[in-house]
Amino acid sequence: MTADRVDVRFPSGGIECAAWFYQGSSDAPVVVMGHGLGGVKEMRLDAFAEKFVAKGYSCLVFDYRHFGGSDGEPRQLLDIDEQLEDWAAAIAFARTRAEKIVLWGTSFGGGHVIVAAARDGHVAAVISQCPFTDGLASAMATNPLVAVRVTARALRDRLGSALGRSPRTIPLAGRPGSTALMSSADALDGYLALLPRGASFRNEVLARVGLDIPLRRPGRHASNVTCPILFTVCETDTVAPAKATLRHAARAPLGEVMSYPDGHFAIYVGDAFERVVADQVAFLQRVVPV
Repeated sequence: MTADRVDVRFPSGGIECAAWFYQGSSDAPVVVMGHGLGGVKEMRLDAFAEKFVAKGYSCLVFDYRHFGGSDGEPRQLLDIDEQLEDWAAAIAFARTRAEKIVLWGTSFGGGHVIVAAARDGHVAAVISQCPFTDGLASAMATNPLVAVRVTARALRDRLGSALGRSPRTIPLAGRPGSTALMSSADALDGYLALLPRGASFRNEVLARVGLDIPLRRPGRHASNVTCPILFTVCETDTVAPAKATLRHAARAPLGEVMSYPDGHFAIYVGDAFERVVADQVAFLQRVVPV
């Protein structure tokens, strides 16, 4: 715990999710924040939250079930529908603290917030950062041989689970050509750069999710998001291709797009981070002022 945040927990699907709550100004909107593919809150979400809190906003930064400080067995199980339930539960918890709720999601979570906002219908604004919007587009950006190996491992895990066997895992990020969910040139170094010094982290998930990712197209829900939504897009994104994201973003009734000449992982750190978060703060101050 730090001086400006407290550890909290909220129920989701019969278990508890761990979160940090940052209290902003009195009656300030709460920015609900969740990470991407296998990410946990310690991986630079605090850096974004602190920028929002400095401007008076409250923040709820949570871990999905099966990850980080949250409960759930088996560990490292990435179930997309469960994660969307976690978003709904986080929103419900945030509403016990404030009336106005903003959703902020990055990468895989950037896709989740599009779906969550469309389903909820009452959030005040959304920030969707370098979002996963189109599973087919992401699959087509993957080395075909890697895609085949990922699918094979995912099938073995899914079938083994049905037969009561131990789970099979797959790395989240790996070197180019390796069997990992993300294996672009910038994936492994970029992903690990999000970890605080000395932090422990499992660079793996249960492999079965590899069958689900190509079938998901959260960007299709953008047309049903009726509140202001900011898409922060990385022009050289090798994980969530910008072309597909821009196509989906154009369908959001109150959608706005900010593009950056950076890769998928660059905007979490350094000068790129400062540019992106400044634009996000400006968006919040304009559409959901404190």
